[in-house]
Amino acid sequence: METIYRTIIVFAAGYLFLRVTGKKAVSQMHTFDLLYTFVLTNIISTPVENDHLGKAIIYAGIMVILYKIFIRLSLHNKLRWILYESPTVLIHNGDIDRKGLKKVRMPINELLSHLRVQGYIDTQNIAIAIMEETGNISVIPKADYRPVQPKDLNLPVKKEFLPIPLIMDGQIVYHNLKYLQLDQTWLLNELEKAGRKIETIILATFLDDGTLFIDNNEEKEHMGDPYYYKPGRDN
Repeated sequence: METIYRTIIVFAAGYLFLRVTGKKAVSQMHTFDLLYTFVLTNIISTPVENDHLGKAIIYAGIMVILYKIFIRLSLHNKLRWILYESPTVLIHNGDIDRKGLKKVRMPINELLSHLRVQGYIDTQNIAIAIMEETGNISVIPKADYRPVQPKDLNLPVKKEFLPIPLIMDGQIVYHNLKYLQLDQTWLLNELEKAGRKIETIILATFLDDGTLFIDNNEEKEHMGDPYYYKPGRDN
């Protein structure tokens, strides 16, 4: 029981400390973010093997405070250039920057691979490619090769609308109903018109025209239709 009790406390404390310091994907982490995560997890996991639970939580708390101070300092521009690495130019005006590649220790084939992932196959079409502080590569194409925008053609566009989930995995999202100033009665009426039940719906969203879109998690028969091919042996 003591082992279970100690493990639960360690898990809860670690989760709380990581939530306090914000959420980032690993690819978005700076060097100090990774160091902080490694040190914190090592401190937090120590009580699982020995009896220093109180000390470990105190040390972890101090680590969190130091991390928050560091993040606060990094908001100042003068300190930011000292604490974080500067972006590195890899391609400029279609020319590969060999010094930049050498600095980030990246071979040409890896650079070309990153470009292909983003849909670029010719370095001559790229205005600038930069490795950011997080290790991601930002690519900006030359003006002649960038996607055409509606503004270029003077086309009027409708304001973007984000469909609002009202049912997810068979459960009503009540706070979204409240935000839209709708109630459960309205939702049930819409489902009744569509002949659906809440528990069978994987997703139902409120659209910009005031209608309800329902993904009923039922696949229609499309045998032989190449547009509905799925890789594997499940066809």
